[in-house]
Amino acid sequence: MALSAWPESERPRERFIAEGPQNLSDAELIALVLHTGVRGRSTVDLARSLLAEYGGLANLLGADSERLLRSPGIGAAKAARLGIIRELSHRHLAEPLAARDVLENSTETRNYFRARYRDCPREVFSCLFLTNQHHIVKLEDMFTGTIDAAAVYPREVVKRALYHNAAAVILAHNHPSGVAEPSRCDIDITLRLRDALGTVDVRVLDHLIIGHSQVVSLAERGLI
Repeated sequence: MALSAWPESERPRERFIAEGPQNLSDAELIALVLHTGVRGRSTVDLARSLLAEYGGLANLLGADSERLLRSPGIGAAKAARLGIIRELSHRHLAEPLAARDVLENSTETRNYFRARYRDCPREVFSCLFLTNQHHIVKLEDMFTGTIDAAAVYPREVVKRALYHNAAAVILAHNHPSGVAEPSRCDIDITLRLRDALGTVDVRVLDHLIIGHSQVVSLAERGLI
């Protein structure tokens, strides 16, 4: 049944306005983002089927466009809307960091990275470029790999650090397995980056390894 045939008091948009978003289910909120359903299914029905297919909201919003486009009822416009929601949430989490000293807000920094890369199916290696006073210049996703590893090129990191005139950098990458324990490869690339960046007087302050529920700091473990 189309949403237009539902009683007005039960339609997601009207409930959103009257009751607020906190009173809507995940399916109803996703339905508002999708905007339209498909033949034989309302927008809410489509949203429910997507949540079931992906195993929940986090996996759905974490899916890339290529994966979304393989789902029944999802075309380019709907995939784009879901991607926009994900990107806005990332920017919302990142914005408070720009006005703060990163080293005095390590918990917030870790929470941001954990939220940004939660349920990400591929390994992503990021650099948080900082000024000499440790304020943020730019956060960049530098390398994206498979589920197992990302190829990291120190020369490219050095080039971006010089481009941003950075004085320091915090490295971060996720482990899609969900286990944040650093590997020997993680430690080795950290030391290579530290040495390469050191030649241009850029300090590596930390390398954060992000799992599903834990973030490991290589600096705290004395591995940098």
